[in-house]
Amino acid sequence: MGYTVEDLLIVARDRYQMKLVAGTNGWANSISWMLMVEDTTICRNFNGKELAVTTGLGFSTEESLLELVEILDNKHASGLIINTGYYIKDIPQSVIDYCNSRDLPLITSPWDIVMSDMIKDMTVRIFLQSQTDEQISGCFMRAIENPSQQELYRENLSADFDVDGQFQVVMFSTDDLDSMDSLERRRIGYRLQIYLENISHNAHFFYYNGAFLLIFNEVSREDTSEIIEGFLTRVKHRMPDKNIYVGVGTKIKDAYNIRLSYNRASYALTYAKREQQAISYFDDMGLYRLIYTSNDDEVLYEMGENAIAPVLEHDAKHSMNLEETLFNYLKYDGSISKVSSVMYIHKNTIAYRMNKIRELLGTDIDSMQEKTNLYIACLIHRGRA
Repeated sequence: MGYTVEDLLIVARDRYQMKLVAGTNGWANSISWMLMVEDTTICRNFNGKELAVTTGLGFSTEESLLELVEILDNKHASGLIINTGYYIKDIPQSVIDYCNSRDLPLITSPWDIVMSDMIKDMTVRIFLQSQTDEQISGCFMRAIENPSQQELYRENLSADFDVDGQFQVVMFSTDDLDSMDSLERRRIGYRLQIYLENISHNAHFFYYNGAFLLIFNEVSREDTSEIIEGFLTRVKHRMPDKNIYVGVGTKIKDAYNIRLSYNRASYALTYAKREQQAISYFDDMGLYRLIYTSNDDEVLYEMGENAIAPVLEHDAKHSMNLEETLFNYLKYDGSISKVSSVMYIHKNTIAYRMNKIRELLGTDIDSMQEKTNLYIACLIHRGRA
């Protein structure tokens, strides 16, 4: 997950006498770069994950310092280090409260610490960690693309992960991710990574093949759910203009099987997008698991569109939503009242449509076998639409 605020504090707590005074929940924020900030102009070019450093020269008043942390928060920065003791002697409570409310790490370092030396030291560490991250991303890509060639990834991954342990792939996307250029995509990636709070080094986040991936290693289902749900809450609050979809693959054993979890995460993501729901777990997709994983298009066609072809053809000509009516009728066990409620259509209209469907299909819809066959047909049609 890159070089984090926690990593920085481990080194800098004693060496540079740093203290984390606010925003402790952002301890896992990744840092892409460190920049000296003495006015807000440079912040306009922030892309996300920058760690700002200031002596306080341009922020000696409470109002100006509060404005700075608000800008950093809006720019999805990793945090702020303040060189206290000269321009800024004490951190205003309003600034501390804001950083705590936004999980923006606020760190202090005393005036006698030379900030240029600290920045040089930490920048080298960030750069080295970024190189390591790229190598790890490459290893995971090879594990997905060539799982049988374990010599390409297993040894390198073993330095940071339990390659014999459990892995789980989680996939993230947006409505417009495919249309973004590389810079926009990088900015979105930085923001998403910042919002993935409480991620330690047993996970790795990177972009691959049209989506952002988070690969967990030895993380429980409860912790996975907590991380993802917290992430979605933060995204909804901080990026209200973006629809973020999450697909969660099956937890598997051994790095060799990462591709299996990746494929299933991809199916779950496709399902989440189609159903317009924020998150989908492959293991909870029921019969859709068979539909999405089947490679036999002919069988799917025979069991799907072909089985309800008269209904689909009638809808194409008359726009009566018979397929949707049939699907809900089967889903709610033949309850006309429930279908009427779900579709906001009068019960008499639903009853009329069902009679029309029986006429078109020429079959006893209410027999258990036909219910099963038609429900699967609707699921396949919807899964392939």
